[in-house]
Amino acid sequence: MLIREADQADWGGVWPFFRRIVEAGETYPYPLDLGEEEARGWWFLPAPDRTVVAVDDGGRIVGSAKMNCNMSRTGNAAHMASASFMVDPDHAGRGVGRALCEYVIAWARESGFRAIQFNAVVETNTRAVKLYESLGFRVVGTVPEGFRHPVHGLVGVHVMHLAL
Repeated sequence: MLIREADQADWGGVWPFFRRIVEAGETYPYPLDLGEEEARGWWFLPAPDRTVVAVDDGGRIVGSAKMNCNMSRTGNAAHMASASFMVDPDHAGRGVGRALCEYVIAWARESGFRAIQFNAVVETNTRAVKLYESLGFRVVGTVPEGFRHPVHGLVGVHVMHLAL
């Protein structure tokens, strides 16, 4: 698997699983009917933020991550990074998410960030929580009933942190 900088031409490979994940409503707070062009703007970030894609040996895009400063580019919180990840559900459990997360951690270190903070990891997304914890993140707080899950109703969202 290759992880590389995304370009606008990659959106056609990301959009099908992005739409599927968002429409499921289980892990992202995005509107369930988010349109393609608005979604592209939310996911494909301009520099100095980054969006990358994970490409399998057959050239298919199987995942993507966007990484950015957590709160603002300037000021007293500019030392905190954040990121979001999407893995094509058809390729789940094959190490794509781990590879993307490891890539983001390396990027944040190389970029001089002091920590990574994930602001809203849905607590029922146990695979993601376990993955992040295995890479050293810890839950530093949980917002009760912060997410309306389509199956489980109101569930908490974790704030997760990794010191770099």
